[in-house]
Amino acid sequence: MKNHVKTNVMRVLEGKKIPYIGHTYEPDATMSGEEIAGLLGEDPEKVFKTLVTQGKSGQHYVFVIPVKEELDLKKAATAAGEKAVGMVKQKELLPLTGYVHGGCSPIGMKKQFSTYIHETANQNEKIYVSGGKVGFQIELSPGNLAETVGGRFADLIRERTCD
Repeated sequence: MKNHVKTNVMRVLEGKKIPYIGHTYEPDATMSGEEIAGLLGEDPEKVFKTLVTQGKSGQHYVFVIPVKEELDLKKAATAAGEKAVGMVKQKELLPLTGYVHGGCSPIGMKKQFSTYIHETANQNEKIYVSGGKVGFQIELSPGNLAETVGGRFADLIRERTCD
């Protein structure tokens, strides 16, 4: 990594002695996850976004899915053992997780919520997740991510339909 900024995500991983590679890019607020994958020179199937939800019970859950996919809320609820889950509002993200939209990482949130990682992560030796700030990505193995956040793997994405 070119600059020597350390994010909370990096501190957590180093504290747990989890190997990772940090990547930075020039952030742009309008940048999509697929565009970030392009900047990293990676297949979008290896670059994951972090989504925070709230279940009917009031509990919060974190879902980590490939950037070009959509979270299937029914599958997410089933994985979490909830009747239903819904996305948290963007304004609730920072007070709840400590992260801003576009820089939300499953690692190092204010509170560790139950975390679910889409099962395709296991098809890759390494995946990318947010480094905890816009412009930072962390490359690590799916197993190390799951170990760090107490995550479980599940089918979480909406099936694509042919138009």
